[in-house]
Amino acid sequence: MADETNASSNNMAEKLISLVEAAAISGFSTGYLRRLLREGKIQGTKIGRDWLTTEEAVKDYLSTERRPGPKPRED
Repeated sequence: MADETNASSNNMAEKLISLVEAAAISGFSTGYLRRLLREGKIQGTKIGRDWLTTEEAVKDYLSTERRPGPKPRED
């Protein structure tokens, strides 16, 4: 059972990416990504002083509608 726990921890650790990598994927600055992580808009974790997230979390955020207010009608 301990081997399964270690395997899942290692698998999760492999998926974590730095904000520099997330910035390359998203086109956002690392500062903006840090803000999104603090506000809970992107899933991630802080280890020491560094924020880490996953490529999947960044892509999920990019696929959501982020602009508030009414959306234009398509006629």
